[in-house]
Amino acid sequence: LENGWDRRKSAIVAMMKDIRPAVIGFQECSRYQRDYILSHNPEYEYVDYLIRRNVPNLKSYAAFTDPVMWDRNVLELIEWDAFYLSETPDTCSMSWDSAEPRTALWCRFKHKKTGKEFIFINTHLDHKGKEAQKEGMKLIVKKFKEYNPDGFAQFLTGDLNVKSDNAALDVLKDYMVNTRSAAPKDKTDNDRTYNGFSATGGSVIDHVYCTKGMEVVEYHTIDENYGSAEYVSDHYPIYAIIKMK
Repeated sequence: LENGWDRRKSAIVAMMKDIRPAVIGFQECSRYQRDYILSHNPEYEYVDYLIRRNVPNLKSYAAFTDPVMWDRNVLELIEWDAFYLSETPDTCSMSWDSAEPRTALWCRFKHKKTGKEFIFINTHLDHKGKEAQKEGMKLIVKKFKEYNPDGFAQFLTGDLNVKSDNAALDVLKDYMVNTRSAAPKDKTDNDRTYNGFSATGGSVIDHVYCTKGMEVVEYHTIDENYGSAEYVSDHYPIYAIIKMK
């Protein structure tokens, strides 16, 4: 296949070696893809949570995960867990107008060089349910507060399936900023993140948020070519460089 995994996998490895993210959140990552990436980046560790399949009263869902990977030379994992974006987040479930089960995975990390800790949540909002998008974001904000009684810096990454001006993201406005808009004008872009393996169309639906008060040094949509692959995915990866206080 022109854009199949075998055509793209070496480009993904090359991209990671070029960018060297301290921490990265994936969406819809199959385990064989995760294992390939890790085998070529042995300095990284991961946690993930398989969305369970064939749950009673739920349609079968592909065995995707939304793993978080981090560079063990830079960060130490303190604790982590995952929850469903539903009214019963501790059990496999769907709520509101969700089309599919959705999860969020959270981690508490320590930055080894400075000793600073932070909370990181990676998620993938529903692609159809407008109420599910809004309520899912409300739940994520609630969980941020539960997991962070000490007031550490917080970061949110994800395919949120909505643009930054969507009402579903209003719940973030009081205490988080979108790094795309917070970065200096000469160190950011407005490029599409969803490309659909096509040179035209797409939209900006993938985002990195951080707590207000931190310095966003740079934001970038990674649309460069790596090797022979025109696309590393049907979404362009994005990254932000942020200084924690």
